Amino acid sequence: MKRDNLLSNDKTAPIAVPLFAVLIGLLAGALIMACLGYNPLTAYMNLLQGCGLLPKPTYAGYKSMLTDFTSFLNALTPMIFAALSVAVAFKAGLFNIGVSGQMLTAGFISTLIVGYSSLSAGIAKPLALLIGLVVGAVVGGLIGFLKYKFNINEVVSSIMLNYIAQYIISFFIKTQYVDPISRQSRAISADSRWTMMNTEIGNLKIDIPLAFPLAVIIAVCIYFLVKKTTLGYELKTVGMSRTAAQYAGIKVGKTMILSMVISGALAGLAGITYYMGYYGSIQPGVLPSMGFDAIAVSLLGNSNPIGILFSSFMITTISKGSTYMSSTSGVQAEIVSVITGIILLFSACSAYIRYVAKRRKEDK
Repeated sequence: MKRDNLLSNDKTAPIAVPLFAVLIGLLAGALIMACLGYNPLTAYMNLLQGCGLLPKPTYAGYKSMLTDFTSFLNALTPMIFAALSVAVAFKAGLFNIGVSGQMLTAGFISTLIVGYSSLSAGIAKPLALLIGLVVGAVVGGLIGFLKYKFNINEVVSSIMLNYIAQYIISFFIKTQYVDPISRQSRAISADSRWTMMNTEIGNLKIDIPLAFPLAVIIAVCIYFLVKKTTLGYELKTVGMSRTAAQYAGIKVGKTMILSMVISGALAGLAGITYYMGYYGSIQPGVLPSMGFDAIAVSLLGNSNPIGILFSSFMITTISKGSTYMSSTSGVQAEIVSVITGIILLFSACSAYIRYVAKRRKEDK
């Protein structure tokens, strides 16, 4: 009875349903691992150890649980920005599937202007962030404009822009900026990078993600924007019914474009912290999978900025810890994708889960 109440109640369901989805995903993963002859508890413990959430039995030189955790935060930072990008578009009833392309475009242009420059850290880092924000906003705004002006479906236009960015940027990297050894773009300067790599603290070498606090602050700001401001109300109204919003005097086209501008700007920040933070270079011809994973993260967090902080933490834990789990327990890394897929499936069925819970409650 209590479980059905949690899943059907309007106040508790936004938290209970995602937790239910995560539980089902983890149980399904445990069942699969048990059937294949692995110990699920050991595998999940290795998953947490790979993220620095539990201590490993041994560590290499200059490494510890702290270095693993900061590396985890380094991967978590762009995921938060990318999931927020998807969520803002969702609020206005739009599906920004072009986050990957916006990340790549912002990362590449900022790399050219700032990453290969000799600017000092005090100028290079904020300038890189500003350029990424503006580039992402322009690309996102273009998608919104095409939707408003010509009624071009944002899914189609964003996918096409993904491909355009992928191949044009790949051409320039391979012909102008390729590193002959790594076959990726040349590494950016340390002063422009948003991760302080191998920073010596005591007897440790730590990767410090400078933008992680910024990601948390922006998540809180987006929550305030959506919940407490007129713009947030307009976004939600347009997302629920464009006809009703129009009758209420809301400029639907302007709101749609603005939502995609904000979404694109957040995707641009994700691109900066991904390419000029987590990686430090760009692999030609490849779109970042994080832009697509962010859709799952946003769904799991109910498109709520605070919920996204927790869902980003959860999904990044699963993906980041899978390498250590695979090498230590021997569990195939593909099982992690299965777990994530099941979590996404149940998150997407949240409305149906709440409906079933309400029916069961009424029957009882």
